[in-house]
Amino acid sequence: MNIGIIGGAGYTAGELIRLLINHPDAKIVFVHSESNADNLISDVHSGLTGETDMRFSDRFDLSSVDTLFLCQGHGQSSAFWAANEMPGHLKVIDLAQDFRDESNGYVYGLPEINRERIAAATRVANPGCFATAIQLALLPLAASGRLKGDVHVTAITGSTGAGVKPSATTHFSWRSDNISIYKAFSHQHLAEIRRTITHLQPDFADDINFVPMRGDFARGIFASVYTDCDLSQEEAEQLYRDFYTAAVFTHVSERPIDLKQVVNTNKALVHVEKHGNKLHISSAIDNLLKGASGQAVENMNIMHGIDPAAGLRLKSSAF
Repeated sequence: MNIGIIGGAGYTAGELIRLLINHPDAKIVFVHSESNADNLISDVHSGLTGETDMRFSDRFDLSSVDTLFLCQGHGQSSAFWAANEMPGHLKVIDLAQDFRDESNGYVYGLPEINRERIAAATRVANPGCFATAIQLALLPLAASGRLKGDVHVTAITGSTGAGVKPSATTHFSWRSDNISIYKAFSHQHLAEIRRTITHLQPDFADDINFVPMRGDFARGIFASVYTDCDLSQEEAEQLYRDFYTAAVFTHVSERPIDLKQVVNTNKALVHVEKHGNKLHISSAIDNLLKGASGQAVENMNIMHGIDPAAGLRLKSSAF
């Protein structure tokens, strides 16, 4: 697979390059970045020192690749296609939010529910990081029509979720030993979460109350979700195990989970516990991998008909 990357300087692009360098069936043809043209990729993504001698380019030839990853900021993918013609042979995976509503022929790239559609697609919109973690906590309930009341979510993310460009809330001296809430009940990922849930369960009309939090760590998302549920503990566990039986990277844990089990991997871990009439679901992912670049490579693998786990057999940084 010949790969092109547009927007190569951010965190997600850096992780994508790391994965593709070590992918058995992938060759990176170009990494486009106008601001870093001719600079060594490893000068920007220093973790790749010794891994590649490639340089960024301010030019690209879409006819030279069969797969293109768009890693620019939200809104810039639409602008890219307004300025460039998409070759008919090209498979596109967009990591921005521009086409997550499945406009312009894109398929929503959540393999746990859309694997067959992704396999037949030429354009895939990669899900958001919070959206991935929260949806994986809710999919089995929605698919079985068991969401019957408001859903309450508190989820915490690492500083890399805010992107590589510095801001007041990503500065080390502010973030260290600190925690805060942002975009309470109004986070942009709520729209794609609701689209998926109502697609699986059309009669769901209750609120999804989402409170996002900034954590004092670099990477990972841990989501705590609860809702009313009449299933027993055993029934809930069986429902989740059955739903994720064929999932390559999503695993249901019998024991409580923690963030370090998934950081540096494309895994998602889910744990369910019944408390009275409430079902509490914990889910954890690495926001840069299963929440972004790892899931994008998983989608690429599915689109090309190869092992979904190719290039993604990674060990967690649990110690």
